[in-house]
This record gives sequence, structure tokens and C-alpha cells, in this order.
Amino acid sequence: MLKYVGKRITGIIPTIILISIFVFMFVRLIPGDPARLVAGDEASYETVEMIREELGLNKPVVRQYIDWVSDIFHGDLGNSIKTGKPVTYEISLRYRNTLRLAGIAIVWGVALGLLIGIWAGTHRSKWQDYTGMTLAIAGQAVPNFWIGLMLIMLFSVKLKWFPVSGSDTWKHMVLPVLTLGTGLSATIARFTRSSIIEAMKGDYTRTARAKGLSESTVIWKHVFRNSMISVVTVVGLQFGHLLGGSVLVEAVFGLSGLGSLMVDSINNRDYFMIQALILIFALNFVVINLLVDLLYAALNPEISYK
Repeated sequence: MLKYVGKRITGIIPTIILISIFVFMFVRLIPGDPARLVAGDEASYETVEMIREELGLNKPVVRQYIDWVSDIFHGDLGNSIKTGKPVTYEISLRYRNTLRLAGIAIVWGVALGLLIGIWAGTHRSKWQDYTGMTLAIAGQAVPNFWIGLMLIMLFSVKLKWFPVSGSDTWKHMVLPVLTLGTGLSATIARFTRSSIIEAMKGDYTRTARAKGLSESTVIWKHVFRNSMISVVTVVGLQFGHLLGGSVLVEAVFGLSGLGSLMVDSINNRDYFMIQALILIFALNFVVINLLVDLLYAALNPEISYK
């Protein structure tokens, strides 16, 4: 098992290097001059060139990349062109909100999605299956922002149970979590149903039933565990997307997350912030994929020996 973990961790190093190169080059292809943006439209040519030298933009591209990677290892992602504050500080303020929202939403969405998927998959072609899949399709079809607006109308405006916007207390997180978790649970429910149906056709399921095991034991000990491998992949991808920030949900509930920060940075052409956010989003997926691979080994021990 430890050998498998070491192999997977070693394998992501080339991926991280390629991601850093892509992010570095991609941001430099964006139209505009960072030095001119920092100096302002009215700045003289000499002022712009002085700022260009301070930012290291007059160096060869390879040298800029090496300096940038070196700064990353020292925790320096540069300063925001818009605010002048360190990028790490600006992101840390927003990342906590995004991480809290994504973490709670993924727990709620996975729990609800698994229950609906298992319920539908174990009663294939029955009313439970049709009801569960109708709910799942409806959850995927309805936009998140519309669900959020309806929840605000009901629970904030009419019942006055929860605040409309903000992120100060747990009450502020209830409606955003319900909004994000609804669409997420619908996706997980459909994948869980398909995986359950496929697992119930397996030889190990027929063998377990032939041994006289109860149906609940067959479902939870054999079918459920073997069906989770594909579901774990979907959960990992969905969590990665949530960590990238949900722009519409953040806008509806007035949350300050990474999604809204990315939109603001693009509108203001804040190159250093955009560069840092893209890098963080990509690294989120790399780390999540690594964790998913390790969960594969936990669900199926044979994988760790391959």
C-alpha cells in the first residue's frame, strides 16, 4: 500500500510542472500590459519602464518563470494590481468561505445523492426508481441560481428563518449549502443508481445470495462497496468544481468566494491574481485526484498491488 501511495505522489510531480508552465504562459498571452495597468493610463513612459523592471517583466521569459516558481516556494504570489495587497492575503480571505461552503455542500449532496441512488437502484423499474430519477433529473435541470432565489423567497422573505446574504454565522450558510447540494445530489444519485444496478448483476452478488445472506447484507456489504469506485470519481470532480467557486451562487447570496474573486480579477485585468487563482484551481484538482486514487485502493485492495 505504501509503495502504491509513493508511486502516485511521485507521478503527480510532472503534472504540477506542466500546470505551472501552462499557467505562466497562458496569463502572459492575455492582452494588455501589466506595467501600464499598475502605473495608470496617465503615467509616463519612464514610469512604466521603471515598474516593468520592478516586476521583472523586462527579463527573458525563462528567467521570469524561474523567479516565479522560486517565489511560490517562498509563499510569494505577487501583489494584486487592483488593491496592491499580497495575492496570498486576498485569496486566503476568500478561500475560507469557498472551502467552508464546498465542504458542507459536498457532505449534504453526497448523503442525499447516495440515499436516492441506492433507493432507486435497488428497486429498478419500480415506483421508487421512477420517483428517485424524476427528482434527480429535476435537480439537474433547474439552475442553481433559480433554486437559490426560491429558497430566499421562502425561507428569508416569507418565513424569515435565515438571512438573505453574508457568511458570518452558520445561518448564513444554510441556504447556499442547500442550493449547491441540490444539483450535486442529483448528479451523484444518477451515477449511484447506475453503479448499483451494474453491481447487482455481478457474480459476487449472485454468490452472496446463493450463500443465503440477507438482502440487506448483500446490498451494503457487497453491492454498495463495489459500486462506490465510480461514484468516488464523480464526487471528487464535483468537489474540485466547488472549490473553484460557484459564481452564480456567490452572487445570489452575496458571498465573497474564489469564484467572485476570479470574475473581479478578470474584469480588472489583475494578472497576478488571475495567475494565482488558475494555479490554485488546477492544484485543487491534482490533489483531489490523488485522494480519489487512494480511495480506490481503500475500496479495492487489489489496486494497491498494481
